[in-house]
Amino acid sequence: MADERDDTERTQDPTFKRLEDAIKRGDVVKSAEVSTWFMIAGGAMMLMVFAAPMADSLATTLRGVLANSYQIPTDGPALDNLVKTLAVDVLTALGIPFLMLALAALVGTTIQHRIVLSIEPIIPRLARISPAAGLARLFSRQGLANFAKGLVKLATIGAVIASLLWPQRRQIAGLVAADPVAILPFTQSLALQMLGTVVAILAIVAAADYLFQYRQWYERQKMSMRQMKEEFRQTEGDPIIKGKLRQLRQARMRKRMMAAVPKASVVIANPIHFAVALKYERGMNAPVCVAKGVDLIARRIREVAQAHGIPVVENPPLARALHGTVEIDQEIPPEHYRAVAEIIGYLMRLRRLVAR
Repeated sequence: MADERDDTERTQDPTFKRLEDAIKRGDVVKSAEVSTWFMIAGGAMMLMVFAAPMADSLATTLRGVLANSYQIPTDGPALDNLVKTLAVDVLTALGIPFLMLALAALVGTTIQHRIVLSIEPIIPRLARISPAAGLARLFSRQGLANFAKGLVKLATIGAVIASLLWPQRRQIAGLVAADPVAILPFTQSLALQMLGTVVAILAIVAAADYLFQYRQWYERQKMSMRQMKEEFRQTEGDPIIKGKLRQLRQARMRKRMMAAVPKASVVIANPIHFAVALKYERGMNAPVCVAKGVDLIARRIREVAQAHGIPVVENPPLARALHGTVEIDQEIPPEHYRAVAEIIGYLMRLRRLVAR
């Protein structure tokens, strides 16, 4: 039972493939606080940069309407034209600010994760409409953390706003009798102070919430040993099948080597462990290794060479050196030219003497 539990517990860090698959499914790190901060920060920037031009544009339009109201026809098509004209002027004044808000919302999403197109999050599931599942989510660690976060955020922002407004309480109370011209600069300055304070507080909240959401998401992606093994099979292949394929490749390579041994010029061998078959013909830059092996394969190379009349020369140091430095179908290294040349030269001279 302990082994089975250990095999199913998610204790292993997720692999890169696991994280990528989660993102493709639409399971991404997403903090609502980050999106909220970008929206509020974009709104604050919009007010600081575009509040005055936007107010002037709207004031000019509405002032003209009010000043010439008695001359503006409102019967039949004229009313439609008036409404269209006012709508165009209002949208022109508000277009760039609202475009900035939309851009801030988009940045707030894309800065957390890349854009993902997936329909899996919107696929209907019974668990999403189940009252039991809803209660479980409500009282889950995530739900309780969101509730606590909301209380802390509300209390912190309320306390900071109260500390800002308390020193200004006499001026605020005096606005009732103040000149309307003086009210606007005061309220604008006070509103920007409060908005800047809220943006600063929410920046800290958003950063902390993103780290929390990322940790929760990372914990959800953790894998059990069984999942690790299954993913390894899917990505790297079944080890049993890979072992069989490796055995087939080795058998095919041995068969090809043995077929090349009868074409060799000489086999340089250690009496027991090593054997290297070399082929050399006039015009070649250097002898080429056509077969090599140790132990049983070396013994088989010597047997095939002897059966086809290929000279077998015992030279243990040279056999070990060649086996370690040359691969099949490759020329021998230059440092072995002299030793191999002496052997092949001796065999060629011996062959000529026998031929006479």
